[in-house]
Amino acid sequence: PMLHDVRITSQLVEFTPRKSLAEALLSAKAEGRLTVGVYECAKIMNDDPDNVSFCLLATDDFECDIALQIHFTLIQAFCFDNDISIVRVNDLKRLNALVGAKGQLEDAHCVLITNPAEDSWEDPALEKLHLFCEESRSYNEWVPEITLPER
Repeated sequence: PMLHDVRITSQLVEFTPRKSLAEALLSAKAEGRLTVGVYECAKIMNDDPDNVSFCLLATDDFECDIALQIHFTLIQAFCFDNDISIVRVNDLKRLNALVGAKGQLEDAHCVLITNPAEDSWEDPALEKLHLFCEESRSYNEWVPEITLPER
């Protein structure tokens, strides 16, 4: 019975970041705090780095695209320098479905969530993601990967 408990707990732990990520993306989208696209994200990072709360990199099979690899490396370095939590997801289509406009394929290789307005509540899903990233860093996993939940 003891072994069974451990397995259930680890499943819950794995599930939380996925659910939190989807929730954080959807609430940020509803509140207009989402920036989608490598160049759009780079512009925000350059113009207003203090306002960036969370960064998401989506990798499908970008390994062959050297330019994208370079962008990712620069974005990661920027996030580390500015204490911005950063994760990877491995399903560009599913991320697109979450953040994109209906029927429109966005360049969702990079997605930023900016801070909530000062007079609004902190996003609890985002807080959970920050904790998840902090914990991952303590295991030297600097850009943890999260699998997006099925739609």
